[in-house]
Amino acid sequence: MQGHGPPFRTGTDRAGGLADSVFEAALRHPSLVQVSRRTGRDEGTWEPVTARELCDQVVAVAKGFLANGIRFGDRVALMSRTRYEWTVLAHALWSVGAEIVPVYPTSSIEQVRWILNDAQVRAIVVEHENHAMTVAAASDAQSALTAIWQMDRGCLATLVEEGLALDDEMIHRHRAAVLPDQIATITYTSGTTGSPKGCLITHGNLAAECDILLEGWGGILAEPGVQPSILNFLPVAHIYGLMVGVACLRGGIRLGHQPDLSPESLLPALSSFRPTFLFAVPYIFEKIFHKARRTAEGAGNLGLFDKAAAVAVRYAESMERQSTGAGHGPGPSLKVLHAVYDRLVYTRLRAVLGGQVRTAVSGGSTLRRELGLFFAGAGVTVYDGYGLTETAGAITAQPPGEVRFGTVGRPIPGCAVHIAEDGEVWVAGETVFAGYLNNPKATEAVLRDGWFATGDTGHLDEEGYLVITGRKKDIIITSGGKSVAPLPLEEQLRHHPLISQCLIVGDDQPYIAALITVDPEALAHWLALKGKPQWDVSAMTDDEDLRAQIQRAVSRANTRVSQAESIRAFRILPREFTLDSGLMTPTLKLKRRAIAGAYAEDINALYRR
Repeated sequence: MQGHGPPFRTGTDRAGGLADSVFEAALRHPSLVQVSRRTGRDEGTWEPVTARELCDQVVAVAKGFLANGIRFGDRVALMSRTRYEWTVLAHALWSVGAEIVPVYPTSSIEQVRWILNDAQVRAIVVEHENHAMTVAAASDAQSALTAIWQMDRGCLATLVEEGLALDDEMIHRHRAAVLPDQIATITYTSGTTGSPKGCLITHGNLAAECDILLEGWGGILAEPGVQPSILNFLPVAHIYGLMVGVACLRGGIRLGHQPDLSPESLLPALSSFRPTFLFAVPYIFEKIFHKARRTAEGAGNLGLFDKAAAVAVRYAESMERQSTGAGHGPGPSLKVLHAVYDRLVYTRLRAVLGGQVRTAVSGGSTLRRELGLFFAGAGVTVYDGYGLTETAGAITAQPPGEVRFGTVGRPIPGCAVHIAEDGEVWVAGETVFAGYLNNPKATEAVLRDGWFATGDTGHLDEEGYLVITGRKKDIIITSGGKSVAPLPLEEQLRHHPLISQCLIVGDDQPYIAALITVDPEALAHWLALKGKPQWDVSAMTDDEDLRAQIQRAVSRANTRVSQAESIRAFRILPREFTLDSGLMTPTLKLKRRAIAGAYAEDINALYRR
């Protein structure tokens, strides 16, 4: 095995549960703005919620749960997008020693039924009427469900009113009984290979994750003297979004919530909230880059943008070489060019993010090296990290000031990485989960002598930085016996401005092929520039000009691989893969098996030629 040291503890003795940070902040810094929430009257106006106000509301809601019979150890599901109410409800439940069970708001009836029964959920809070109907349809004789509340019907106010007769001291007694090794959340995996598995994440797992990141990376969250602020638009039903929300409250970071990930909703929210730091996934950074390029092209400034992008990459590469001692940094002429393009191009790009973001984190999957270099050269250094639901978030991250683009960094303090003989990444540390709920066989399969076998493949470079090369289960083996990792090809294809998503196929087939989706906004822009009628992509899957554009992207990608690994055929699909269709995970990664099933006929057609 390749390794990077044995597991070790940070030396921090953690006591109590996750809700304690809300109470401690209210005691020590009562006037600190912990959250900014939309007023409801104006989408661009954010109302401050102080540490004292947040704590008071958490206590009041917690009393409402007690009044409704929710007790220590009970499991309560939260089915909602990323909203202020979710944060209050989660900390209220943790205050009384309950365990939360996040449910993706796009879950099907079958998925909800499985989670409710597998976790024996006692009660559930949903966002709106449609969710309530899904829960009603999912409930059966095996369900332990006794109560349901609805956010859009004012459930927080209802819970507060129902708990008025209880004394605050009851909450403090419950909270004092919560220990770090008790379960805080049962977070379910995406279930792409069978029924979703419930990951048992303890209060100590999440506290360690957040505290380690805050201690080691807190200095990059904002300029000195400025309170850090983060707009959380990641799904809180996923461990990544949940971790971000918990870390903000533990670290005194002003937290905002954004439920809609679409660019037309997210970009105005970033502009009005003005975060100092960004947590996102590669898909978001790709969308921002392509939208900026289309905007420049529409204004007749494509040449300027492309030159600025090239300079940004060169500048960041030069800075990277300097940080490793392999170079002297940017020369005088490159510095001058960079300064010019900063005024003309990069400043506008940063304004899209609210104007204050200078550093960011990308997680969920590896950020393409060229894209990381571009953003760094444009003034936003993106720290790539790696983690899973089973590790309560990041288990590796780029060290501050030592970014190696194209890698996912080194193990964070308290954690370690080994590479098994077959290339699988194994990790260990105090953030690793306690096992899968009701599934000892699956637990034994991944927890091995203190190590967690991630199912991802990768290697450590000479400086101990982890490079992820794909998922073991995603490796394609052609009928000729060639093993092909799909990720590098897919990343190369997504670099083309028209291509939104790509799925490489070819298991037990004579050659590699691809399913490709087109970005609707990029297509409209391209049609306008070509002077063509504005057709929907569903009417253009066989358009010769569009196929020629995609073929050029395929040909470029093929230059990076051997002939046996090259894409011989592709199919343009009539629509993108989406969360709502069940073909993407909450971190916007493709559900490969689900897509292969949904588009089986299209895949077969690629091999009937």
